[in-house]
Amino acid sequence: MVGSGGSTIHMLETPRFIGSEIYRRSRYGSGHPLAIPRVSTVIDLSRALGWLPDDQYLDSPVASPEELARFHDRDYIAALVEAEASQTVGRDRRQRYNIGCNGNPVFPEIFRRPATACGGSLLGAALIRDGGTVYNPAGGTHHGRPDRASGFCYFNDPVLAILRLLDQGVRRVFYLDVDAHHGDGVQAAFAGDSRVLTVSLHEAGRWPMAGGDTEGEGTAADRAGGAARNLPVPPGFHDDEMAFLLDRAVLPLAEAFAPDAVVLQGGADALDDDPQSKLALSNRAIWGVVAAMRTLAPRLLVLGGGGYNPWSVARCWTGVWGLLNGHFQPGQPPGRLPPPAEAVLRDLRWRHSKGRNPPDHWFTSLADPPHAGPVRPEVRRLAAQVVQD
Repeated sequence: MVGSGGSTIHMLETPRFIGSEIYRRSRYGSGHPLAIPRVSTVIDLSRALGWLPDDQYLDSPVASPEELARFHDRDYIAALVEAEASQTVGRDRRQRYNIGCNGNPVFPEIFRRPATACGGSLLGAALIRDGGTVYNPAGGTHHGRPDRASGFCYFNDPVLAILRLLDQGVRRVFYLDVDAHHGDGVQAAFAGDSRVLTVSLHEAGRWPMAGGDTEGEGTAADRAGGAARNLPVPPGFHDDEMAFLLDRAVLPLAEAFAPDAVVLQGGADALDDDPQSKLALSNRAIWGVVAAMRTLAPRLLVLGGGGYNPWSVARCWTGVWGLLNGHFQPGQPPGRLPPPAEAVLRDLRWRHSKGRNPPDHWFTSLADPPHAGPVRPEVRRLAAQVVQD
C-alpha cells in the first residue's frame, strides 16, 4: 500500500507479541522482588491457550548502545556493559549510577536484559509506524533516568519508544501509566513537550514520592509544564473507582489531546494480590483500561511494568494479550482454564508468604473476581481536578 506522499504503508493487520528467552533464565537475584518468572510465563500461558501462533510472535532484539544513547548517557551505558562483564561495580560508580544498590543489583544480565526490553519497545514503535498494535510485556521500565538506574529500572524503554515514534513522524503521543508507582522517569523526560501527554494513575504517597524526590512528584497539581496529569489514588482503590476515573478523567484527557499513538504501561502491581502496593484492583479493571485504549488512536504499544506476584502478573498480562486479539471482552472473560494452561500456573513457585497457600482460582481462572465498591469522594475530587485547564 502506498501513502499520499509516495511512501509505502505497512500497517499491522494483527497484533504482534514481542518476547525473548532471556526472561526465562534471567533473575535479579533470589531475594529480589523480580526473582519471579513473568514474561516467560505469559508466553507459555498464551501458547497453552492457543493465543500465540508463531506468525504473531517476534523475538526481541537487544538495543545497541547507540540506540540507548538516544536518551541515556553514554558513560552510564558503558558502566552497565562493564558491570555485566565483571559482575562488580566500584563505589564511585555505585553512587554515581545507582547500580549495585537500592534495589538495582548487579546480576549476570544487568545490561542485556534491560537492553532487550528496550529493543522490544523500539521494535514495537517501528512496527506501528503506519498503524497497528504491538505488545511487549517486558517493557514498561518507567523509572529509568538518563544517567542512573531507579526502581529496578536500568533503562527507560517507554521513553525510547516514544522518542522513536516522534522521530518517525508521529505528531502526538498519549502515554498512560497504570502501575502502582508514579511514572516519574517518563514524565521527566517529556516535561514541557507539547507532543506528549503523560498520564499516571498510581497509589498516593507510594515510592518514589515517599522517597523525597520532588522532581515529578506525582501529585494532582504536578503537571510538568502542562505535559502531564497525575491521578494519585488512595489505598483500597478498586474496580468501580478505576472505571470512574477512566470515564471521567483519562478518556476526556485523551480525547481532548487527540493522539496519533497511545503507549500504555500496564503494570500489574496495582492488583489486590500484589505485595508491593495497597491498591485493590482485579485484573478485569486493567483489561477495561486496555479495551478503552484500543480505539483512541491508530497506533497502540502496550507494555508491562511492575508486578511481583507471579500468578497475578501471568494471568493479567496473558489476558491483555487475549483481549488485544479479540479472544474475549472485559465483561465476558474466559471460563475455567484448559488443563495445559492450568498446568503452566500450577508449575509456578513463589517464596513470598502469599505464595504458600495460593487460592484455587490462581490456577484455574484467568479472571479475578471483580472488586466493586462505592466511588469515594476523594476519587471524585481527583477526577474533577485533573481535567481542569
